[in-house]
Amino acid sequence: MKLHEFPRHHLTFGPSPVHPLRRLTQHLGGAQIWAKREDCNSGLAFGGNKTRKLEYIVPDVLAQGADTLVSIGGYQSNHTRQVAAVAAHLGLKCRLVQEKWVEWDEPVNDKVGNILLSRIMGADSRLDPSGFDIGIRSSWEDALREVEESGGKPYGIPAGASEHPLGGLGFANWAFEVAEQEKALGLTFDTIIVCTVTGSTHAGMIAGFAALEDLTGVRRKVLGIDASATLAKTRDQVARIARNTASLIELGRDLRDDDITVLDGWAGDLYGIPVDSTIEAIRTSGELEGMIIDPVYEGKSMAGLIDLVKSGEIPADANVLYAHLGGQPALNAYYRCFD
Repeated sequence: MKLHEFPRHHLTFGPSPVHPLRRLTQHLGGAQIWAKREDCNSGLAFGGNKTRKLEYIVPDVLAQGADTLVSIGGYQSNHTRQVAAVAAHLGLKCRLVQEKWVEWDEPVNDKVGNILLSRIMGADSRLDPSGFDIGIRSSWEDALREVEESGGKPYGIPAGASEHPLGGLGFANWAFEVAEQEKALGLTFDTIIVCTVTGSTHAGMIAGFAALEDLTGVRRKVLGIDASATLAKTRDQVARIARNTASLIELGRDLRDDDITVLDGWAGDLYGIPVDSTIEAIRTSGELEGMIIDPVYEGKSMAGLIDLVKSGEIPADANVLYAHLGGQPALNAYYRCFD
């Protein structure tokens, strides 16, 4: 297993903090719930899960001598905000394609939150009317070509860094980080809850925890909560990236089908549109724990966690680790949900 042989450019403070959610645990009356906080993992523009992925991509950026990072996401993309932050940190230019992935008719949607932060950090952020899709986008390929034609040396980072060959490594390593924190805490997390859309965060965890299982014999369930509302496509992408990441780190075996779990029921009908359970989960997290989550990703994964614990599908004797991936800046565009 060669995960630790890959070069890593540290962008985070170190291991992201883990802490118990005691009042939420008491409220739900079941499993013990903890959170691992990727929303405060770095000093770069509020950090987040994509910052962790970029740690393994930056060495390749530097090795290629690129001068411009080119990436893509929706108007309120956390990923493009984190790419802009890393570009500023490295002294590189940044070109962002911001597509209309969410049918959210709020006049400030393309002006506040993540897109505002990207512009503050100097990114050339351009709007595109194209709708949501988790695959490779022609608008992103056009941006790469335009940078090259203007004399720049672009480095392409696809949406969520998920289709990048190294995109799963950050969260494969996250699994080993969790194992070290478990030793310090004197417990084992048997269930991991994570939001999944473009897939490489979830996929990296699957590969990393599979490697840990082979080394230690301890098996953990990694439950992905779909927030894409394109379940079949997301499940296929998670499986492909997980298997590619497992191959990259030389796991030495194929992943089992039951290693790859993507659950539906909380995404609603469209990506980025909160439903009643999303808003309820956001309020519950805020009121009980002072933990702020967003309406696109974490509100939906928290809604899933709440239902799985309340229903007993996650048993009462479980230790559950909730992966808080960040995303709070997008709340600015959803203020009417909380009037």
